[in-house]
Amino acid sequence: MTTALLPATMTAIEIAAPGGPEQLRPTLRPLPAPGAGEVLIEVAAAGVNRPDVIQRLGHYAPPPGASDLPGLEVAGRIVALGEGVSGLAPGDSVCALLTGGGYAEYCAVPAVQCLPVPASLSLVEAAAVPETFFTVWHNVFERGALQAGESLLVHGGSSGIGTTAIQLGRVFGARVFTTAGSPDKCRTCEALGAERAIDYRTEDFVAVLKDLTRGKGVDVILDMVGGDYVARNLESLAADGRHVSIAFLRGPKVTLNLMPVMLKRQTLTGSTLRPRPVAEKGRIAAVLRDRVWPLLADRTVKVMVHCTFPLTEAAEAHRLMESSTHIGKIVLTVPGRQD
Repeated sequence: MTTALLPATMTAIEIAAPGGPEQLRPTLRPLPAPGAGEVLIEVAAAGVNRPDVIQRLGHYAPPPGASDLPGLEVAGRIVALGEGVSGLAPGDSVCALLTGGGYAEYCAVPAVQCLPVPASLSLVEAAAVPETFFTVWHNVFERGALQAGESLLVHGGSSGIGTTAIQLGRVFGARVFTTAGSPDKCRTCEALGAERAIDYRTEDFVAVLKDLTRGKGVDVILDMVGGDYVARNLESLAADGRHVSIAFLRGPKVTLNLMPVMLKRQTLTGSTLRPRPVAEKGRIAAVLRDRVWPLLADRTVKVMVHCTFPLTEAAEAHRLMESSTHIGKIVLTVPGRQD
């Protein structure tokens, strides 16, 4: 292991007990040591994601062997290398996808899950990239097989996932529609490239999409709502369309009439990213570096950071996340490490 002069302990944010944001509490933890194939990152910033909230509530346990600390993405500088790591060096600025442990001053992560900070992005912006871009690429373009000339419906268009999916769908040649919960959010989604943003509080997205597609429906739906939305989604899905589930804010259980699914040859699929094998995450990282990183570097695709909080104010960041009043990503920062 190659190391700089490092402290023995670090500040981290732990979940004291399942419950509200007040259960996120600063604590001192031993510095993690990078294992074989891993690097140690001095964290400058960490993205806040909905799965962090679900973990805090006690409904999303970390995979076996993962850190119990929340946090699925960070950006910072490498300060130590585990055995067998090549192609990276101490001092390199990277962003990384984690299985946990991002709410801390340091974290250990498999080297293949690290990517260079895209040119022109700050460390704060880079910290908002991995979880959403890995998720969108795999689910929209691999599981959903979205192609140029097809159409995509993105629910939750103003979220981190939504703002990413809208932009990538548009850049790669799809017609993009989305739903959002206010006129301001809808305007933001359309500015990012959505052909039409539907205010789900005042409009029926099924009726709107039927009109916009002349009854054909959309080819791919990225759904994070679940529950009663699934049946409505299938009404809006074209023949040979693909419905991709990545979350279920309205619950995981649904009642479906399978006859229309069969008659229209629709596909229902979905995935979770966190428990996937390291090699699979490394494969997605390599594709992103080739296909998407140039778009981030020249800001063809924008990273939407709503606001930042100091690491020790993670509870306030979660309160904002749960209010759903933000647009884009919320990021935690470690003071003094953003330069």
